[in-house]
Amino acid sequence: MDLDGTPNATPPLPPSISVVRSVRIGGDTKTRKSRRRLGMPQRCVTVLRDHAKRPGAESALDSLVFATRTVSEMDAHNVRRSFRKIAAAAGLHAAEWTPREMRHSFVSLLADSGMPLEDISRLVGHSGTAITEAVYRQQLRPVLEHGATAMDDIFPVVDR
Repeated sequence: MDLDGTPNATPPLPPSISVVRSVRIGGDTKTRKSRRRLGMPQRCVTVLRDHAKRPGAESALDSLVFATRTVSEMDAHNVRRSFRKIAAAAGLHAAEWTPREMRHSFVSLLADSGMPLEDISRLVGHSGTAITEAVYRQQLRPVLEHGATAMDDIFPVVDR
């Protein structure tokens, strides 16, 4: 994770996070395209900087952003338990939300904002748009409906 980026580079590099390994057996990502560097929104940078300032964080942040109380790597159970606490604190029904839901929400928000399917596919690490369309069909519906709206604008119905 790089919370500073390199603003003086050509082209400038924003704050970012690198996806280079996985919880899969052997630690490798699912595909080569899954290995990527993602720019971070400023809101994330601010929250992560604040997170790093909390008491006891300095020892963990050399290698781990989020760690267990004993400063070890979190497993899936730790992540889900922590996520449920955060969801409940946010007023959500914690049992209805999982970390995976965040990925679906990410795709939905990007699709609703008009981001091209190709870009969404690259951001989620898919090898092509077909996988993104198959997995996130319901989240992408607003993007798919834009074609009909565009055609209506190009070929308006003439009252007879």
